[in-house]
Amino acid sequence: MDQPWTVQIFIWEDLIQQRSVWKNQGFSVVFTNGVFDLLHRGHVDYLRAARNLGDRLVVGVNTDASVKQFKDPRRPIVTEGNRAYLLSCLRMVDAVTLFDQDTPLELINLLQPDILVKGADYSEAEIVGAKEVKAAGGRVERITLTEGMSSSSLIDQVIEKYRTDINAPTPGSLKP
Repeated sequence: MDQPWTVQIFIWEDLIQQRSVWKNQGFSVVFTNGVFDLLHRGHVDYLRAARNLGDRLVVGVNTDASVKQFKDPRRPIVTEGNRAYLLSCLRMVDAVTLFDQDTPLELINLLQPDILVKGADYSEAEIVGAKEVKAAGGRVERITLTEGMSSSSLIDQVIEKYRTDINAPTPGSLKP
């Protein structure tokens, strides 16, 4: 039986030590990464499918600075600390860590996951770390994404709903 639930946000050094413990216990480690801004059903479906591929799931989360560089200077909506915390509270996630690099390659090389997972919207050739994981004896899996679910589409929906009626209340003015 698993340990009682605790928040599992790791600095890299501690994560690598935890990975060693899991390896000694015979657990396979799955790694995936992303922004995970505005957590939604598509994220949960994806993470559940990833976790089902192995014994432990590690999620690498882009820092706020890295998101601003490759997505949009206005993103993320939710800060890195809050995104990491929310992910760590999901029961299918065993560990969360932040990375500030352009790609998670350095983290993947240190972690040496047994299984590297990305969405099926990436070809295997486009998946950062795929070559390295396979060379180390691991495998790469691509997961079909939940149709119509993305943080970007949620942002677009909010903008559309609150832009269409000039007399509509702003989100901050709504009372619970």
